[in-house]
Amino acid sequence: MIARALVVGAGAWVAWAWLPHLLTPACTWRGPRRGQRIALTFDDGPDPEWTPRVLDLLAGANARATFFLVGDRARRAPDVVRRMAAEGHEIANHSWSHRSPWLCGPRATRDEVARAHATLTELAGVPPRHFRPPWGMVNAALFAEVRRVGERFVFWSIQPEGQRQVSAPRQVGYVLRHAHAGAIIDLHDAEGTPAAPARLVEALPRMIRGLRDRGYTLTTVADLLKT
Repeated sequence: MIARALVVGAGAWVAWAWLPHLLTPACTWRGPRRGQRIALTFDDGPDPEWTPRVLDLLAGANARATFFLVGDRARRAPDVVRRMAAEGHEIANHSWSHRSPWLCGPRATRDEVARAHATLTELAGVPPRHFRPPWGMVNAALFAEVRRVGERFVFWSIQPEGQRQVSAPRQVGYVLRHAHAGAIIDLHDAEGTPAAPARLVEALPRMIRGLRDRGYTLTTVADLLKT
């Protein structure tokens, strides 16, 4: 009986965590191929030390981007969020606590999406229109909740650094080799992977210059998708 219960429990977890990924190909992974536009996106912030440095670099390059913010971190760094909005960047939802959706039941899933949506709306003055789940993980309840708050799933087509550490020069090279019209580039301005923000700050100026040298225009996800 115990073995049978374990098998049933494992099957339920697989259905909750893995089967919803069959729906993600219908989500947004890239923008239109027409034109030469690319969206820079930043996950996991705002970080009170590193995100302002990223904003300084973007301001110096006259570039706009999309920040997928963790609601609880945004609540603790409201001035950084307001600066993003004032400087023309898009603020998007990256959940309340960056908890894995695989560990969230329906109620916790609703809380993760809705609390972040409400907090970011208050701080930015406009509701977020796009959602990226932590680590790109989804569950069965997430699709309905994201739709309920009026957001749209956005993943990425280029990710130079995930959970494995990648040096700044290698990140730059990876992005420039894989750049394409409509690309959505996933970067990290807060520390999920150790020291990721420091590598980002080193890589970002060369990344921006390289993309522009190749004829690309940098913009927000909202502008890329024209939503």
